[in-house]
Amino acid sequence: MQPLLEAIARTAPTADAQRLFHGRGGLHPGCEHLALDSYPPVLVLTSFAPLADEELAAVGEALAARWREAAPGQALNWIYQCRHGGQSETRLMHGSVPEPQVVAEDGLRYQVQVLRGQNHGLFLDMAEGRRWVRGHVAAQTAAQAGAPFKVLNLFAYTCAFSVAALAAGATEVVNVDMARGALATGRDNHRLNGLAAGAAFWPHDIFSSWGKITRGGPWDLVIVDPPSYQKGSFVATKDYARLMRRLPALLAPGGHALLCLNAPELPLSFLQDQMRELAPGLDFVQQVDNPASFADVSPDRALKVLVYRAAAVAESL
Repeated sequence: MQPLLEAIARTAPTADAQRLFHGRGGLHPGCEHLALDSYPPVLVLTSFAPLADEELAAVGEALAARWREAAPGQALNWIYQCRHGGQSETRLMHGSVPEPQVVAEDGLRYQVQVLRGQNHGLFLDMAEGRRWVRGHVAAQTAAQAGAPFKVLNLFAYTCAFSVAALAAGATEVVNVDMARGALATGRDNHRLNGLAAGAAFWPHDIFSSWGKITRGGPWDLVIVDPPSYQKGSFVATKDYARLMRRLPALLAPGGHALLCLNAPELPLSFLQDQMRELAPGLDFVQQVDNPASFADVSPDRALKVLVYRAAAVAESL
């Protein structure tokens, strides 16, 4: 607990949503079960083991003291979520939560819900992935001098990748996800940013919709960001290979694929080895760094985000 309290003593209100303390990375012994996130104007303390009342009181006192020093007159709002034994409990500890709540990241706005469920609507560890998409799309559309740029966003959730791509100049993004509620929030995210034009939302099972998805291409960028394990929907150890096999047929010549995996039990080689075997025509380009606030003692345990590229059409002689 002490490393968390020390981090609180150094923190200050943030303008953008971000992680403030990442005990899950293993760099703070004794705090591996703890994370503190800022979804302005609300702080979210998450614990993967129950905290005693005196521990919660210590956090509350530390936050109150820091807010009096760093943000005098500014309301302190914080919630506590305990995830343990397959269950989760969320409590408002102090202040209030806006409804609806909208947070910012790099000038873009996203709707979040910190009091309901375990996934709040914006995965903070994927911030650098969204920045990569934004930079890549901006560079490619500038180089193509106005040519259409099409993006396929698989397992789209609330469509944050789509917002980033359209903000950077993509002409069309198709978001595919089985969760209609998440896609509805995705629509709201596009409207919040004035980016409704060019976005499509398909509430489909990806594995039952390859015909429609393939006919919609070819795609200049395919984003694959599945859950690591979702019973009845996706299990990375057996289903990621099914996605990899499809990538060459989905990508336009010179197109890119962004492959994401957040499964501490699966190493980086899980993606790299299978891509070499199942999609040998795609070349590895780079691994996208994670946000510094998500530093991990083991890169293999951390979020993995890899970029691959399809071969461009050879120029005629």
